[in-house]
Amino acid sequence: MPRGWFGEFGGRYVPETLVSALDELEEAYRTCRRNREFSSRLNRYYSDFGGRPTPLYFARRLTEYAGGAKIYLKREDLLHGGAHKFNNVMGQALLAQYMGKKRIIAETGAGQHGVATAIAGAALGLETEIYMGRKDTERQRLNLVRMHLLGARVHTVESGSMTLKDAINEALRDWVTNVESTYYLLGSAVGPHPYPTIVRDFQSVIGREIKRQILSSEGRLPDMVVACVGGGSNAIGAFHPFIREKGVSLLGAQAGGEGIDSGKHSAPLIAGSTGVLHGSRSMIMQDEDGQILETSSISAGLDYPSAGPEHAYLQQTGRARYVAVTDSEAVEGFTLLSRYEGIIPALESAHAVYAAVQEARHMPADSLIVVNLSGRGDKDVETVARYLGV
Repeated sequence: MPRGWFGEFGGRYVPETLVSALDELEEAYRTCRRNREFSSRLNRYYSDFGGRPTPLYFARRLTEYAGGAKIYLKREDLLHGGAHKFNNVMGQALLAQYMGKKRIIAETGAGQHGVATAIAGAALGLETEIYMGRKDTERQRLNLVRMHLLGARVHTVESGSMTLKDAINEALRDWVTNVESTYYLLGSAVGPHPYPTIVRDFQSVIGREIKRQILSSEGRLPDMVVACVGGGSNAIGAFHPFIREKGVSLLGAQAGGEGIDSGKHSAPLIAGSTGVLHGSRSMIMQDEDGQILETSSISAGLDYPSAGPEHAYLQQTGRARYVAVTDSEAVEGFTLLSRYEGIIPALESAHAVYAAVQEARHMPADSLIVVNLSGRGDKDVETVARYLGV
């Protein structure tokens, strides 16, 4: 398969001004991947600064509640910054430093990628600017404050739906204008080649750890790995080391919003069609004229009208399956994990928790499910309180 393509998905659809920048990025990444000093430095940041490896935790009470398969949680919520975003961000920030870039920019939805970028910028002494939609700054104020405290400059995006899609648009405009001095630290497994591959590779530390940990705990691989999917970075990181393990099912939970039939959702892998968005060919939410449809989700991090091209490929080939989890079901997953395990998950992760519980109920008791708990939920407590009328 040609570099940058996953079947018919992927590629590079960008203005001419970005072609040389993407070529430079690809070459730098290929060089760093082979560089032992780069790998050693990244691994030190992962362990000494970030908190890797994260635990694989047997959710005993949630398993008893579901009444079927054993449910394990990969605790990415315990990673520095509170989410899996640190894995990719630290790798890309070191790559930016290797390339001699003094300024990094990023987009963010739920704010976790913005926080992780601000953390890396502070740790490495890089000028950091973040683009975040107005709607997301209002529902994720805690992360907005965290970014400011960490020294990042946050630009509020007022255009379009004022969510993640529009934040990416503005970050890309910035990059086109300042490409010589600036590194665009893309937060998910989307965008033009080589970003989907770079993000997947840095996030695959999740799946590699799951493999080692479940073999140590259970003596075998899981029957299923479950993760939420917006752009899809945490999911592709959890899935990728298992793609060749045919006995392991892969399940992605997309944001069903108010229901697929309502049209108010963020589930392009389930109700989208093939198209191009943000420099990549994938499954996207669009009308008959190719105009991007407005998304809807209680979780800011899943509120995106496309998904990474590798996810589109995994779905098309049948290697992974994707389901829609509605807002009300996600809140149920949120409260279930909080009350049965004492763990408050991110609303994004709560989609995966709900999907895993439904799957576990129909599986034998000796089956094993691993849920990638991609982030913690303190950022979402006010949103859930408003939803529940508390």
